[in-house]
Amino acid sequence: MASKTTLNAKNLEALGPERLAQLLIEVSTGNAAAKRKLRLALASAHSPKQAAREIAKRLTSIARARSFITWKNRKALLNDLETQRRAIVDQIGPGDAEEALGLMWRFMALATPVFDRCDDSSGTVIGIFHQACADLGQLAEAVGPKPDTLAEAVLDALQDNGYGQYDGLIGIMTPVLSDDGLAVLKTMVEDLGQKPIPVPPKDQWQAVGWGSNGTTYEHEMRERERVSTVSMALKDIADAQGDVDGFIAQYAPETRKVPAIAAEIARRLLVADRAADAMGFIERADVSEKRWIPSEWQRARLEALEALGRGDEAQAFRWTCFERDLAIEQLRAYLKRLPDFEDIEAEERAMTHAMAHPSLIAALQFFLDWPQLDKAAQLLVSRHDEIDGDHYEYLVPAAEGLSDRHPLAATLVLRAMVDFTLTKARSKRYGYAAEHLGTCGELSEEIEEFGAFETHEAYVARLRKDHDRKHGFWSRIGG
Repeated sequence: MASKTTLNAKNLEALGPERLAQLLIEVSTGNAAAKRKLRLALASAHSPKQAAREIAKRLTSIARARSFITWKNRKALLNDLETQRRAIVDQIGPGDAEEALGLMWRFMALATPVFDRCDDSSGTVIGIFHQACADLGQLAEAVGPKPDTLAEAVLDALQDNGYGQYDGLIGIMTPVLSDDGLAVLKTMVEDLGQKPIPVPPKDQWQAVGWGSNGTTYEHEMRERERVSTVSMALKDIADAQGDVDGFIAQYAPETRKVPAIAAEIARRLLVADRAADAMGFIERADVSEKRWIPSEWQRARLEALEALGRGDEAQAFRWTCFERDLAIEQLRAYLKRLPDFEDIEAEERAMTHAMAHPSLIAALQFFLDWPQLDKAAQLLVSRHDEIDGDHYEYLVPAAEGLSDRHPLAATLVLRAMVDFTLTKARSKRYGYAAEHLGTCGELSEEIEEFGAFETHEAYVARLRKDHDRKHGFWSRIGG
């Protein structure tokens, strides 16, 4: 049973309204975010219209702000945006869906001014706007069908999608737009495609800079954005209407040969029960044994082969994909389709192939993911001279995963990173290299036999001889 002093709603209720009000005033003093929440709660208690006015005022303030948002104050921005979004959905939406829809459009309009002054490398801010975009669909559905008005609002939004905040909007709005609204929107988008951005008068060109096509940079950029908006919108509309040929038409013939694009087209044709057409696009794609082949193209080809009843070819292709890229997904699918006992022999053959794969890093990652830690350790010991210490993003987790059962293999990985750091004088990595060397010392106590490799003491002695002037490194390990 919870203590009476535990901070929960039931215990706080026991304090009574007067004491709670006093505490809220104290807690919110000096806390602008808390004060805004309290004012919004008071407005909501008075009337939804009053709450809507409070939200509108806050949205205006956020839009007008000009200070740059650093990582230190990003959390405050996130909390503020999420508070407004939730208030629109939870406090305004149930009582006045139309008012809430209007506010959510205003909320989405914040994206451009916010991103203009915010670094969102973590993707947390755009996540809030993507959720708000989904909210638009729910609110529009609650308002009811207004195809012409909604189609116009969608088109306006897509023309202000510089940060991807409206990605997926057409799909979100499809249930509300219905067939009539999609037809209206398609006509609007096609009209936009026929209206190039006017070229500014020549007396303005010098002030804004020349573009590559004899106009201005600004005009050139806006024209490209228009063309891109039209193409993406027509693709999304085609998807919403189930019009595969309309989707394909948005790509130039040469672009359709790009493997990733060919895969997109093929997937849609497969859904439309046009497997032969799908295979045609797959086979015409520009793939080369000397270049990386996107996994989505491989999957689309396999789906097309299966749909055409060419299961043996699909199996052969799965093995080819595995041999080339050590693709675990394809190997598992290959083995799953083999008769009993044949899969055991095939798996052994796959392990042998992976052990000899030209890319040590690819082979190492394969054995770690399969998982076959014994094989990973064997690989590292037998091909230790191929370990590139610069690939720390792969080697660090490998060393961690192998350290318990295979301390020698883990040590070789750590030594490779230490050697690379010191040989290349990567001073920014000295701290990590010192930690790796310390871990090598700890692992040495677990290694019964170093075999052809140096003992830890001999390895450290060689490092001191070869890199004695790397004071920035040795100072970190007390040497």
